[in-house]
Amino acid sequence: MNLTVRTANLVFMQIEKVGIIGSGIMGSGIAEVALLAGYQVTLRSRETANTYTMVEQVKRSLSKMVKRETLTGSEADEAVSRLELTTDIRDLRDSDIVIESVIEDLEIKRELFQRLDVLCKADAILATNTSTLPVVAMATATKRPDLVCGIHFFNPATVMKLVEIVTPITVSETTIDTAISFVISLGKEPIRVKDEAGFVVNALLFPYLNSAICMLERQVASMEDIDRSMQLGCGFPMGPFQLLDLVGLDTSLRILEALHFESRSLASVPAPTLRRLVAAGRLGRKSKRGFYDY
Repeated sequence: MNLTVRTANLVFMQIEKVGIIGSGIMGSGIAEVALLAGYQVTLRSRETANTYTMVEQVKRSLSKMVKRETLTGSEADEAVSRLELTTDIRDLRDSDIVIESVIEDLEIKRELFQRLDVLCKADAILATNTSTLPVVAMATATKRPDLVCGIHFFNPATVMKLVEIVTPITVSETTIDTAISFVISLGKEPIRVKDEAGFVVNALLFPYLNSAICMLERQVASMEDIDRSMQLGCGFPMGPFQLLDLVGLDTSLRILEALHFESRSLASVPAPTLRRLVAAGRLGRKSKRGFYDY
């Protein structure tokens, strides 16, 4: 895949190689989407064992597509052939765009952006998949703040169509236009959003999820009945507690804390039950126990 963006007949940015940082579900999901769009992808994890796990996740997902006959076997093999796995961050130095999807910790992300700024070529876009942290804080950790933006995919990245393009006050229009065109080339639907905690979706979603926990604490209804009520009464694909477990309770807690830090809204004060579950290591599906057992 060779994405070239033009404006007024002037070629100003080209994307061929995509770098991705993060060994979780989001990292492998974004990698798969980019591979299917024809890009060269370098996927970096800190541990060798995680790289093997990630390539197996991608292969399993592509195999399911082959079984459903939405992809041929040769197309799946060709996509995997364009995937490079590494534990060395220096292997991202030739990437045209790097998307990080590491833990939602601002200091960790700032340190990562500082490293990428030194490592990557001068015109590479550096993007964060953060769901709620201030993108400007990552941009100002670099000497290229005009080339830093948010590209927020939703879980699972292979299925969800929406991508939020987050615009810190430091970013250039060229960077945002290129990010939008890149996301469209992945078959996704981008929306441009202000760099404000939670952006659009999480700013609306997490106070609702938090309210469901508070309702459970008040014993208005059982957890199962609250989930069923939102599915049957509102047509949601899953209830709030099922969704919290899918997102991860630790991630949900960090999002609510970030929302409250910026808005000071009472609706975003994390419910005590959420804090207790996280303290107990019950993080949802990824730990096999959350609000539900898996």
